Amino acid sequence: MTLRRLDADEVARRAEEAGLQVIEWGADVHVRPGDDWAAERAFEAMARHGLTCDSYGSYFRATPVESGKFGEIAATAVRLGASRIRVWAGKAGSEDVDSYEREQVVAGLREAADVANEHGLEVALEFHGGTLTDTAESTVRLLDEVGRDNLGTYWQPPQDLPDEQALAGLELVLDQVRAVHVFSWWPSNERHPLTARTELWTAAFGLLAKAGRPLDALLEFVPDNDPDLIPGEADSLRKLIEAGA
Repeated sequence: MTLRRLDADEVARRAEEAGLQVIEWGADVHVRPGDDWAAERAFEAMARHGLTCDSYGSYFRATPVESGKFGEIAATAVRLGASRIRVWAGKAGSEDVDSYEREQVVAGLREAADVANEHGLEVALEFHGGTLTDTAESTVRLLDEVGRDNLGTYWQPPQDLPDEQALAGLELVLDQVRAVHVFSWWPSNERHPLTARTELWTAAFGLLAKAGRPLDALLEFVPDNDPDLIPGEADSLRKLIEAGA
């Protein structure tokens, strides 16, 4: 998110300088679905700077109007060398949909997971308000309803949720977490350095270490979207991971 206004090579260069290893390319700016030229440029940039693509950050929301369109997204993810595609669980929160609307999203996610599987890819849900993954409980239920082994979820601290409740949610979805979006917002979407929420992230990485499998920790936001802050935030991220281990 922080590097949207920079071109692909500059994104990769700054990531390398910060000591980062992977990138999640967004489908809204840098590599749109079906844009083979942009995917190739991004792949070449990663090769120059010693990086890999862990995930393709799509904006697929599993709605009926998107049926049949996930193949193009999956093909672009393959071109990037990604192992996973990030998707969204509908367009409304879990308390704002009826059973029919929920089943439509479930069907869309099943289709996406099956198409992704044909391309050797995983799928992971954005853990976010205004979708069916707005709570840990709804996320667990949704994953169970979809019933696909290659579908998991991301995790990030929900806005305005106290640390104890946020961590309880993480523990609930822990077995299904594929990656974590790391940032410090409080209150609401006011952005701070990672160290402003040291206790939260140290505890979160402690829980994630118990998962016993490799997980990606992705820096998503920095204060003021300032790219010059990324090296310091990356260093803080490494220290927080080590503290939680």
